[in-house]
Amino acid sequence: MLRVKGGKRPPWVGLGAAVWVQIASGNGYTFPLYSHSLKSVLGFNQSQITLLGVANDIGENVGILPGLACNKFPPWLILFIGALLSFLGFGVLWLAITKTLDSIPFFLLWFALAVATNSCAWLSTAILVTNMRNFPVSRGTVAGILKGYSGLSAAVFTEIYSIVFHNSSSKFLLFLAIGIPAFCFSTMFLVRPCTPASGEDSAEKGHFLFIQGASVALGLYILARTILDNFVLMSDTVSYVLLAVMILLLLAPLAIPIKMTLCPRQASSAETSDQHVGSSDFLIQDGKVDNVEPLLSVFIS
Repeated sequence: MLRVKGGKRPPWVGLGAAVWVQIASGNGYTFPLYSHSLKSVLGFNQSQITLLGVANDIGENVGILPGLACNKFPPWLILFIGALLSFLGFGVLWLAITKTLDSIPFFLLWFALAVATNSCAWLSTAILVTNMRNFPVSRGTVAGILKGYSGLSAAVFTEIYSIVFHNSSSKFLLFLAIGIPAFCFSTMFLVRPCTPASGEDSAEKGHFLFIQGASVALGLYILARTILDNFVLMSDTVSYVLLAVMILLLLAPLAIPIKMTLCPRQASSAETSDQHVGSSDFLIQDGKVDNVEPLLSVFIS
């Protein structure tokens, strides 16, 4: 039997941590950042690079196993598997591109890239399923927010690649091999099944709007930063300051549980008496209340 965390704050903590995992799960979009090094360092032709691109897409889109695993195992284990796949896959690519291991067969590199990008499916499935269960009333909103951050992940990785690693493919692959598992290990016990509120919190919509606004602000900020970089030569100090601002925008969703901790809110009598409104545990049809199996039942059964 799995433990389910109670309280109003844990689901929001999990959602804030899930944003970082969702960004990490966009590692499949980074293939164009290091594919040119695979071609030049390893002497691959364009046909071989195209085949590696196919491996990248196959690994990213094979998600049936993590989907089945989410109904059997806790989220931390799914995230651990994703982190392990990222470490092994990108680790082999790093060994090849740095010539640490010579003469790695092409089929092994193809398989390693497929394994590396398959981590995307494990990471994104774990956080998406868990957070949709934690917010049964707002499942569509949660899914939309997380997929929005997934779309921004390529831009975030590009900023890291250009600012931190100065367009070095070998350093970037090492970051993917070590950094992604580090993100997963630091958040795996925050993304966990929680007991959802039985009624719809009046402040919930405002919280979701804040997170959505933070994601839009992040996208606009990265766009402005990219355009500005094409016209203005920035020093390393300025670039790191701008990178720090991007990180603060990524941390913005965690402001909600912090606010709930510092400024606790008393539930109104209307919310207390109407605790079953909007819950996924109850469906009202033709004036009859039907009990249905809650989404969380697969976690606690």
